Amino acid sequence: MKLNLLRTLMVIVGMAGAFATPASAVVEININKGNVEPLPIAITDFVSGDGIGAKIAAVVEADLKRSGLFAPVNRAAFIEKITNPDQAPRFEDWKVVNAQALVVGRISKEGDGRLRAEFRLWDTFAGQQMTGQQFYTQPENWRRVAHIIADAIYERITGEKGYFDTRIVFVSESGPKTDRKRQLAIMDQDGENVRMLTGSKDIVLTPRFSPSRQEVTYMSFEGQQPRVYLLQLETGQREVVGNFPGMTFSPRFSPDGQRVIMSLQQDGNANIYTMDLRSRTTTRLTSTAAIDTSPSYSPDGARIVFESDRGGRQQLYVMNADGSGQQRISFGDGSTDFRSGRRVAT
Repeated sequence: MKLNLLRTLMVIVGMAGAFATPASAVVEININKGNVEPLPIAITDFVSGDGIGAKIAAVVEADLKRSGLFAPVNRAAFIEKITNPDQAPRFEDWKVVNAQALVVGRISKEGDGRLRAEFRLWDTFAGQQMTGQQFYTQPENWRRVAHIIADAIYERITGEKGYFDTRIVFVSESGPKTDRKRQLAIMDQDGENVRMLTGSKDIVLTPRFSPSRQEVTYMSFEGQQPRVYLLQLETGQREVVGNFPGMTFSPRFSPDGQRVIMSLQQDGNANIYTMDLRSRTTTRLTSTAAIDTSPSYSPDGARIVFESDRGGRQQLYVMNADGSGQQRISFGDGSTDFRSGRRVAT
């Protein structure tokens, strides 16, 4: 999930100028093919007055290489040294080293202290600029700028949205086995910028991103009472999702981010509830003497798949988003067809 934490800090503008983007470029990757040969791409150190340009270029290179779709050319093979990214490169020098695409850039500092990062992506065989953009941000956000540049390159060449400017929320464990500390944590997709979101020793489980807001839902045993929490990533503010007397667990967001679905255990039974995050009203979706748990919405939000032992053993069931039409869809064979045409593993 992409988190737009810099929307008040970063301005993105296209680079207009003498080098127009062609209607169709020679360089492209079709990711729908079964076997994709990595594209040779040269990523030069971005011109800068200090080492920040080289750092940003290194992150861009690592992102693209890690995707498996790009093969960065060894910098020791570079013939031309880019000193002015506004000028067209010597394309023959890059063809010699088989660089089918070339990335150049510049990092400078504005009068207000912000960084200005700009890059150009060239098709070396066609001799054309494919894209170019500028970004403004605070110096501490330089890694995010690099990820956004990698996303722009990835999208221009593959036609698909990039995923480098995304983050991962997870449970971090530390300390000896006899006194483990489990905290909710977040990091960039490449493992950098790790930050703890919770600080207590209470067990935290099953964190999930909201698809539409800067929020995470998770389960915590704080106060020895298992409950589902909602955490605002930008402010650190959190709240209990529903004032239920029993244990709440297995939270998931709806695809539109407007609801949280979860299980509530009372008197030895567990049923599935959903909460509207706008009105904070809750709706009970199942009502059985069984254990109904692990609910998850279908991609279109119209149906819900969940586990239940109402048939004597834990199996998969589906129902409409309002709780109607409950039916069993697994019978112990390992997988089953969901109505959307997708498969659900058991």
